[in-house]
Parts: sequence; C-alpha cells; structure tokens
Amino acid sequence: MAEGSVLSTGSSAPPSRRRRNWVPYALLLPGLLWLVVFFVLPMVTLGSQSLQEGNVDDGYTFTGNVGIYADALRQYWPQYLRSFLYAGTATVLALLLGYPLAYFIAQKAGRYKNLVLVLVIAPFFTSFLIRTLAWRTILSDDWFVTTWAQKLHITDLLQAVGLTSNDSLLNSKFAVIMGLTYNFLPFMILPLYTSLERLDPRLIEAAGDLYASPWQTFRKVTWPLSLPGVVAGTLLTFIPAAGDFINARLLGNTQTTMIGSVIDSQFLRVLDYPLAAALSFILLILIVGIVSVYVRRAGTEELL
Repeated sequence: MAEGSVLSTGSSAPPSRRRRNWVPYALLLPGLLWLVVFFVLPMVTLGSQSLQEGNVDDGYTFTGNVGIYADALRQYWPQYLRSFLYAGTATVLALLLGYPLAYFIAQKAGRYKNLVLVLVIAPFFTSFLIRTLAWRTILSDDWFVTTWAQKLHITDLLQAVGLTSNDSLLNSKFAVIMGLTYNFLPFMILPLYTSLERLDPRLIEAAGDLYASPWQTFRKVTWPLSLPGVVAGTLLTFIPAAGDFINARLLGNTQTTMIGSVIDSQFLRVLDYPLAAALSFILLILIVGIVSVYVRRAGTEELL
C-alpha cells in the first residue's frame, strides 16, 4: 500500500511545476503568431501566386506551372549576378571601413564611446530615400567631389576598371556601390562593435609580452575573437543590399539594374504577379544557399 502511494505521488508533478513548464511556451506565443501572420502566410501566398497563370483582366488560376522558375532564371540571370556582385563589393567595402571604426569605438574612444555610437546610428533618423537622394547631390557633376575626382584622374581610373562610362560619377556602377556601402554601413559597424567591445585587453597585452608584432596580434587574437561580429555584420549588409532597388534606380542607369528593380517593375508596372513572385522566391533560395555556405566556411554554424 505504501509502495503504491509512493508511485502514485511520484507520477504527478506539483501544479506550480506544471505552470512553470508552460511559461516559456506562453512567452513564445506572441512571437510565433507574429512569424506566422507576417512571414509564413505571406510566403505561402507568394509561393502559390508564383504557380498561377493568367492576367490582371481575366484573373489568375493556380496551375502548378513550375516552368516559370526556369524561365525567370534564364531571362534575368544577369540581374541576379549583378545584384550579388554589387552587394558583395559593398559588403567588403563596408567591412574595410567599419572594422577600424568599430575597433576605435570599442577600445579607444573612452568616454566619447556613446557619442561616436550615436553618430554611427544618426543616419537611421533620416529616411532611406532621402539619404540616397543626398548621394545624387554629392556625386553630381557640379559638386566638388566629381570636380576633384576629375582633377586627380580618379574618374579615369574608375573608367578603366569599368565602374564608370565617362567622367561623371553619377549614374554609374560606382555610384550604386557607394550608395549601398553608405546606406548599410551601420549594419556592419554595430555587430563588429559588439564583438570587439567584449575583447579582453589583457589578451592583447599577453600577445605583446610573447613578442608578437601588431599584425600577428591582430591575425592571431583580435580577428578570430571578432569573427562572430564579422559574420553577423556581413550577413546584415549583404542580404538587404542584394535585394535593394532604390540605389540602382536613383544612382545608376539602365546597365546597372538589379534584381530588386526587376521584381518591383513586374509587381507594380508590368503586373505580372506570377513572374514577380517566382523572381522573389529564386532570390530567397539563392541568398539562403549563399549564406549557408558562407557561414559554414566561416566556422560559425551557430549563427544559423
């Protein structure tokens, strides 16, 4: 009888413990609902739309036309390639510019750290569109930037490498890449700052005590410890840059069209919704594939 009562008591958890087991799920519920409503359902709708046939006047019917994906990729592969090339170049430039600044903020800024951080995020207080339009003024032919670039023969160099087609900086590949780099630079700096701010200065001192040169210290200590921030920053920069269309439209020309511009045009002007949806899904699949390979090669799979 005693043994039976013990087994009976051990098989049922106290009410307070049962409540604690449900607390994490209750806290996750709002976030899960948000993802379902604003991510899962739109993705399902978009996927269904990509497999439809018809037109705006007569309506669209679901036919399961998977061939549209092959047609979309065959027709617009140059825009995909161009988008990834521009986004990759802008990401590398943002890393080269953002890493020294993030290191300065994290290790050298001292009491001015918060001030410099505010200056980094200050552009976010202005509309993305206005920031891009400002670059039209900066790179215009009658502004001093272009004038000095011509005097220093920088425009000749850019023209030689194919980033511009004439002495003008505006309406060129160079302008599009500069716009992407500037607009997404804070997304690079902030993750880098987070990683570098955690760096223990005693590790740098220990490397110096072991007669490591500054370059060896950076390569063996600073860079490996900041790699999670590098990976996070490059992803946060590359992914939105690859799908951007504002910079290509305002700063580029007909030869710099990115895939985001094509999707925008198919949705809002041509009104070919199945093709636009297919182009969007192809972009999503390509980005997921590139990101997966990159994260695994970087050795930080936990960021997935």
